[in-house]
Amino acid sequence: MLRAGKSLRFTPDEVDEFRSLGLDFEGVRTQDDIEQALAAWAGTLADERPDLLDKIVSEMAKVKGVKPPARLTTVVSDAPSAGSPRQS
Repeated sequence: MLRAGKSLRFTPDEVDEFRSLGLDFEGVRTQDDIEQALAAWAGTLADERPDLLDKIVSEMAKVKGVKPPARLTTVVSDAPSAGSPRQS
């Protein structure tokens, strides 16, 4: 990664390496861009592989020496009120 002030650039090899992990860093130029790419990646993992995301979160918490956050779940009732599922 190359930095110049608040701008940054990834080399083509780094972009390919991150892509192999499912991260799309093509066009990333700022810290905010990195955060958006990571948020999109985490959202995809949450939808497709929540078990893998849980493992990643647990390992990150262990490395930082903190408790992992409580896992959020959605509960859909069999009898939705006002025409929409109830979530908690």
